[in-house]
Amino acid sequence: MVTEVKVCGLTSVDDAMAALDCGADCLGFVLYAGSPRHVKPESLPDLVGALPPGRAVAVVVNMDPGVIEWLAARCALRAVQFHGDEAPAAARRLAVDFWRAVSFRGGAWAPDPAAWNGAERLVVDASDPKRYGGSGELADWSAAAKLAAERKVMLAGGLTPSNVAAAVRAVRPVGVDVSSGVESAPGRKDRAAVRRFIEEVRKVEAEHANEV
Repeated sequence: MVTEVKVCGLTSVDDAMAALDCGADCLGFVLYAGSPRHVKPESLPDLVGALPPGRAVAVVVNMDPGVIEWLAARCALRAVQFHGDEAPAAARRLAVDFWRAVSFRGGAWAPDPAAWNGAERLVVDASDPKRYGGSGELADWSAAAKLAAERKVMLAGGLTPSNVAAAVRAVRPVGVDVSSGVESAPGRKDRAAVRRFIEEVRKVEAEHANEV
């Protein structure tokens, strides 16, 4: 089992390249102005242009569809990750893969994963009515495991080097997404923490490879 690692909330090329050197598969850039890890949309082409193609994920929250389409055309993105109240139809117009953030609230998924059946994967995050992700709170691993049996799931929400191995064992996601759990300050990554996080994920992969 290969578990992809996405290091999200990056704000600089240096931190992004350091994450790749540590073994990250995907690099997340948050384009939501309400986030302390905010990157201006107009800055994204230069940031992504300095990186290997197909690694960057643009994380958007209720962004103008025209701006998203412009970014998708200008940047060699891995995907666009929708984290707000967007309609699925807007995502399906894109020429790149799209991911959809979901959370488990009151015994149900929001938004409904069935409405986003075109998403390449679902990013399971913690439920927070006041913020669009990035809260540092844990997602519901039990619910995530059930969803991961049906859909491709990338697990987010409060992951750290200390708990990511347990999370991967519990959920069996296709990937894990970390932001605040490997930071020295909002938007600045601690390289040692990033490396340890990825090492913990690879240890679980080795365990699964040895399963009979």
